[in-house]
Parts: sequence; C-alpha cells; structure tokens
Amino acid sequence: MTTYGFHSSHEQIHPAELLKAVTRAEQAGFGAAMSSDHFSPWSERQGQSGFAWSWLGAALQATELPFGVVNAPGQRYHPAIIAQAIGTLGAMFPGRFWAALGSGEASNEHITGDRWPRKELRMARLRECVDVIRAMLAGDEVSHDGLVTVDRARLWTRPEVLPKLVGAAVSVETARWCAEWADGLITVNGPLEKLREVVGAYRDAGGKGKAALQVHLSWAENDEEAMAIAHDQWRSNVFSPPVSWDLETAELFDVTSADVSPSQVAEVVNVSSDLGWHAARLNEYAEVGFEEIYLHHVGQEQSAYIDAFGAKVLPQLH
Repeated sequence: MTTYGFHSSHEQIHPAELLKAVTRAEQAGFGAAMSSDHFSPWSERQGQSGFAWSWLGAALQATELPFGVVNAPGQRYHPAIIAQAIGTLGAMFPGRFWAALGSGEASNEHITGDRWPRKELRMARLRECVDVIRAMLAGDEVSHDGLVTVDRARLWTRPEVLPKLVGAAVSVETARWCAEWADGLITVNGPLEKLREVVGAYRDAGGKGKAALQVHLSWAENDEEAMAIAHDQWRSNVFSPPVSWDLETAELFDVTSADVSPSQVAEVVNVSSDLGWHAARLNEYAEVGFEEIYLHHVGQEQSAYIDAFGAKVLPQLH
C-alpha cells in the first residue's frame, strides 16, 4: 500500500499556520508528512521561510505522523549540527523521523558568503557529509579534513532507532549515485516515463528502502482559480537545473519568471478542479512504484484543499 502524505511548504506559509495545516491533514486522513528546509522563498509573493528544525519538533509533538525533511548539509549547515538535529528528533520520536539529503540551491546557501561550488564539488561535499552524519549517529567521534572540516565531533544524545538518510534526486544520474549510500529515494513529479527511469536507475544500482515522490498540485473550486493559484505561487519553480540551483535571491527568481505562462506552470504542477482527475494522477504515480507520495498544494491557503482531498481523493487511492 502506498502512503499519502502532506508536504509542509515553509516558503509559502507562516509556521504557526503550517502547524495548524499539518494537524488538520492528519485528521483528514493523510498518513505522513514531510517538510521543506529553506532560508529563502522562491518568490517574494510566497513571502515566508520559517526555520524547519524548530518547527519539526512542534509538528512531531502535535501529531502522530511520521515526518521527513529535505536538507542540504555542507555550506549553510555543518554536517555535525545536522547529525545532532537528526539524532535529537530521532531520540525524542523513535521511528518517526527521516531526512533526505541533497546538494542544495544557491538561494539558500549563498548567505554564508562562501563561494557556491560547481555541481561536482557539491556532490562530493554531500557525500562527505553523509559519511560524517552516519558515523556520528552510530556513536563514533568524527574528525574529517576535506571539503568539510570536522574536529572530534561526537553525539552525546543518540536515537535508539536510527533515522533513515534518504537520497534526493531529480535525474537518473543522481538517483544512480544515491544508491551507493541512501536508505531510500525521493524525487519530484514529472512525466511518468522519466519517473520510471529515475526509480529504475536507483533500483538497478542496488538502491534500497522506499521510493518517495513529492507531487506539486493546485486545486480550487474551478479550473481558472486553480490555474491562477499555481501561476501566482509556483511560476518561479518551472526552471530546470542549473537555473534553479544557481539563482541567489527571490528577486532574481521573480525577474527570471516574469514572462512564464500558465501553460508552462501546468507542465510542472498538476492543475485541476476535478478531484477525480487528481486521484487518477496519484494512482498513476503509485503504479510507477512509489511507496510514499507527498502532496503539495501550491496555494497558501490549505484548509479547503485538505478537507476536499481528505473526503474525496484519499478514498479513491490504491
């Protein structure tokens, strides 16, 4: 059975309202949740960016849902600090927390003032961070000199159940690489054939654990409103890498996306007022082989979406 979860978008929603939304999602029948982890939104229109790690403690306490977060260790975050954060949440909420690790985006990482590395260096840095985090969670004292530096770091509070470290990938090549170290895979919605290739590359390379998918969608009472929400909130997110990796500010994303059309947004967001249509799309994703699917309604108002999907969409899902 596929688990359907609620995606908590800190870039768009005040953390107090987001906490209300995720508790409402649990009551509506969502079986899990995941969280973004940004310093900056993708657009000034989105207008928020709460600190995910503060919020996650509150969200885990307020619900009984399993939770994950997508994190980029190595520049904005030192890997020893992320190991401590993962270890603490894992110790407080055994078996309920996982972290997906990726190489990050300049929009969040440039704040340190350090140079934004080339992609291959970011991947190598991430791999070092994974090894540091795993070793610390296992109880080792870690020293490391490389693309990240660690000096005699040890976790004094460790979880009895080790949280899974999941690989975040949008390409076949990255999915194959994640299979070397990850406890699972997470990617984002796209054409079904591409998703099959990404999951297949991970599995063929020996990748273990669950395959998860984040689905961007927009729903409203009519198609025009659903499209208007998606275009307003998510048109800054239509760009493929390296643009999405390398732009540094919300202002730059807004300038770059000024001429993005609604039809372009519909290529990356599932837009419809038809709840049956949304259910059919989600069932197609499940048939690709995703054991967990996290739904992200790209609007800032979540209540009507949560209630409608809880009542009419989740019961239609396999």
